[in-house]
Amino acid sequence: MDAAQPEPDRQAPLEALVASSDAPVGGQAVLEGVMMRGVSTWAVAVRMPSAEQVAGGRRMAGDEAARGAIRVQSFALVSVLKRHRRLRLPVIRGVVALGESLKLGLGALNIAVNAQAPAGEKEVSRVTWAGTVVLALAMAIGLFFLLPVGIASLLRDWLPNSIVFVIVEKLIRITIFLAYLWAISRLKDLQRVFQYHGAEHKTISCYEAGMALTPENAQRFSRLHPRCGTSFLLIVMIVAVVVFAPLGTPAWYWLLISRVVGIPLVAGLAFEVIKWFGRNRSKRWARILMTPGMKLQLLTTREPDLAQLAVAIAALEAVLAVESPGDADDEERIGMEVVA
Repeated sequence: MDAAQPEPDRQAPLEALVASSDAPVGGQAVLEGVMMRGVSTWAVAVRMPSAEQVAGGRRMAGDEAARGAIRVQSFALVSVLKRHRRLRLPVIRGVVALGESLKLGLGALNIAVNAQAPAGEKEVSRVTWAGTVVLALAMAIGLFFLLPVGIASLLRDWLPNSIVFVIVEKLIRITIFLAYLWAISRLKDLQRVFQYHGAEHKTISCYEAGMALTPENAQRFSRLHPRCGTSFLLIVMIVAVVVFAPLGTPAWYWLLISRVVGIPLVAGLAFEVIKWFGRNRSKRWARILMTPGMKLQLLTTREPDLAQLAVAIAALEAVLAVESPGDADDEERIGMEVVA
């Protein structure tokens, strides 16, 4: 914890308990747990099932709360951005940082899934995880990039120009994205993951505000955070309008290829946008522009209980036991803009 950070009024109302600045820490909710990362360390804390819950090879239901102890594992983190200066260039650094975040997230998910497995059950293999990732990425590209441009192509003859075409395509994409978020927010088996997502945000905000990391303190913060990946995805949708509009309306197969090939460019530019927002988050105009993304988090987060907050705090404390994120320089902070 950084001693230089002022401690806010502990009796202040919930709305006043916000972080004054970003710290280079972030995380991700996993099954019955939370992953937290700093600049040189990442850790996963998982609430283990009790012996009774997995007796006889039983597997817990998706909406069932684990009742065992908290298990914490921490690992060294050496970002490729630190080793290769060229990868720190604008746009490129965003693509690399997002790739690293995806890799860490998958590692954390693997740990969490295996932690909940009944004793004696084989761990999920790397081949299985690799296949799952490839399938998930293919479905995401198809649903959020190929399907919108396919639908827009059917309407091309009724649209006056390429700019209107791209706007219509993006409106279709955003509609599909919002419908997808709404649909998964209704899934019973994901409600506890969304609670851990809220616990992750509250814990990070509590740390950023300089307050002691206790479940009671963290509970008083908002479950929404400006650096959340949900907000980032909305910015991706909007940035895509600027990137693809100059391409016009070529043949349908070129449209499909351009949307797939352009994904890294769109993601890299969106990263720079959210980095810019982060530098100006105290300004009124920035808060206004960030509001839609923040509101989307109402779909992907839920209010956690104190036990879930204790898990998130355990993960962050494992990181803080090794490093002091607040002392990180600008180079070490690269890539930490979209990790909350």
